[in-house]
Amino acid sequence: MIPVVAPVEMAEIDAAASEPVDVLVGRAGATVARAVLDELGGGYGRRVVVLVGPGSNGADGLVAAERLEQRGVRTVIVDALDAPERLPPADLVVDAAFGTGLRRPFEPPLTSSPVLAVDLPSGLDGLTGDAMGVPMSAVRTVTFAALKPGLLFGEGPCLAGRVEVVDIGLDISGVETFLVENRDIASLVPPRQADAHKWNSACWVVAGSPGMEGAANLAAAAAQRAGAGYVRLSVPGGTGTGAPVEVVGYPVDAGLAEVSGDLGRFASLVVGPGLGTDSDTLSGVRRLVANSTVPVVVDGDGLNALVDVDPEHGRMASIVLTPHDGEYERLAGSRPGPDRIGAAGALARSFDAVVLLKGPTTVVAAPDGRVRLVTAGDSRLATAGTGDVLAGILGAFLARGADPLDAAAAAAHVHGRLAAACPETGVVAGDLATHLVEVLMGLGVDSAEGASL
Repeated sequence: MIPVVAPVEMAEIDAAASEPVDVLVGRAGATVARAVLDELGGGYGRRVVVLVGPGSNGADGLVAAERLEQRGVRTVIVDALDAPERLPPADLVVDAAFGTGLRRPFEPPLTSSPVLAVDLPSGLDGLTGDAMGVPMSAVRTVTFAALKPGLLFGEGPCLAGRVEVVDIGLDISGVETFLVENRDIASLVPPRQADAHKWNSACWVVAGSPGMEGAANLAAAAAQRAGAGYVRLSVPGGTGTGAPVEVVGYPVDAGLAEVSGDLGRFASLVVGPGLGTDSDTLSGVRRLVANSTVPVVVDGDGLNALVDVDPEHGRMASIVLTPHDGEYERLAGSRPGPDRIGAAGALARSFDAVVLLKGPTTVVAAPDGRVRLVTAGDSRLATAGTGDVLAGILGAFLARGADPLDAAAAAAHVHGRLAAACPETGVVAGDLATHLVEVLMGLGVDSAEGASL
C-alpha cells in the first residue's frame, strides 16, 4: 500500500526530519531533474522553463534546474511572484511555484508546453483536491515521501497526470492512511484452508423486499463468487425469486426475529440492500446491529434504520457501514464535504464502526484512525445495483475471516477492478459477479501463482 499524508501532517514530518533541510531539498531536486530527463527522453539541447516560488517547492525547482544545466539542458528560471503573462516556449515546464502550503488562489502564467509538477500542481489544495485559481494541468507529478490526498480527490487526478512517489528520507512510519494497490489484495483476504467446510465462511444475506428481490439476488450471488462457502438469503415478506440455485432461501418475518435466533452458525451478515423502509423491518435491523455476534455489513436501506438512533458502542460484533453521500448525510446530518477522509473518520468514530464512504476515490475508515483509500473503478459502476454487489463481496470477505477494515478495503478494490473486466459501455450490475472469479484470481486470491493484474 502507498502511504498518504495530509499537508498538515506532512509539515510535521518535515519539521521532525533528522537531516538538514538542504540535504532533503538536494534529494528532492535531483529526483525532479531525473524525472524531467526521463520525460524528455534525454537532456542535451532540450529547453526547460522552471517556475519557482519563494518556499521549499521553489528550492526544489532551483536544485533541479542546476542539475539539468549540468546535463546539457537549457533552463530558464521564472519567478512565480513576478512571472510574465505567458511563459517562453519550452520542451517542458517544471511547476515548482507552490506546494502544499498554498492557501490562496494561484493564477499561473499561460503555457502551451507540457508541465511536470513538483509535489502538487500549484494551486491544488493538498487535502481536498479543490482547485484554488487555475492550476496548470500536469502530465506528471513528482511528490515526496507519500501521496497527498489532493492528488486523489476532487480535481487532483485530472490535474496531476501520472503521479510518482519518491522517498527522500523522511520518516513516515507513523502514517495510518494508505492507498490500496492490486498487489495488496491477496494479503488482505484470508485464503481458503485445506480443511475448510462450508460453514467456516457462511454468510447470511438479509435483503430485498417485494418488488426489490433483485438487490438481494445481486448481493447473494456476489457473496458466493467472492468465497462465501454457504450463502443463506432471506427476503422479508418475499420469496427470493431469481436467486442462484446454490443460495439457500430462508423465510423471515418483517421483524427479522428468526435471524437473531439462528445467526450463531454464520461468519458474517449482510443486511439492507433493497430492504425497503417498513418500520418493523427497520426496527429489526437496529436489533441485529446492536446484538449480532458476527460481523455485520449494513448497506442501502439498512442504513436508514440507523438514522436518528444513538450509535451503539460496546457491541459484541464489528459493523461496517457503506454509505454513499446521500446516506452519509442522513446518518451524520450533513454532506461529507471536501475533506472526505475526515468525514469518513468522523462517522466511523461516531458509530464505532468501519465506514466505507463510496465515491470516485472510496474512503474506508476505522474508528481507531486507520484509513484505506481505493481508486480502482470508473463510471461503469455508476449504475443501479452495483452497490449490492459490493455488499455481497464485503460479506464474503468478512466470512472468510478478514479484519473489517481489510475486508472493506479489499472489497472496494475488487469491486473497482470488476469494472475494468467489463465492456466499455452497456454494463449492468448483474455483469459484475460473472467476472469475480477471474478478477480474484488475477489479484492472487486463492491463487497459488499469486497476483497477475
